[in-house]
Amino acid sequence: MKVVIQRVSEASVKVNQQVVGEIGTGLLVLAGFEESDAQVDFEWVSNKIINLRIFNDEAGIMNLGCADINAGMLVVSQFTLHASTRKGNRPSYIKAAKPDVAKKRYEQFISVLQAQFSRKIATGIFGADMKVGLVNDGPVTIIIDSKNRE
Repeated sequence: MKVVIQRVSEASVKVNQQVVGEIGTGLLVLAGFEESDAQVDFEWVSNKIINLRIFNDEAGIMNLGCADINAGMLVVSQFTLHASTRKGNRPSYIKAAKPDVAKKRYEQFISVLQAQFSRKIATGIFGADMKVGLVNDGPVTIIIDSKNRE
């Protein structure tokens, strides 16, 4: 499982020109899944996301987590996070889970994340053509890979 986390002052996702999910200050989480992803991956990544201290304190130091500032969270599925560009110029998505499996993984991940998060999590619509808008605050962008726990 790979996620790209962006600290935002606002973010939204539209499907067919209709807003289906939006937040103010918080985290936009783009999530990509592999066939081998399991509950342990979802729990580890969820714990990391919720406890990341990437919001500024009074001194302007990134020292606060989501709970400290009552942050919002928007989670959007993005299979292209598993793109391989090793050969040629056309990305391969062979490591990405097939849609039926990925949808289950996406739903499992949101369920695990929601169980640890105090606010309702906003989401996109799995498999839809989504338009994601955001104002990256900082900018702060962090990548987490559950198979490469650095």
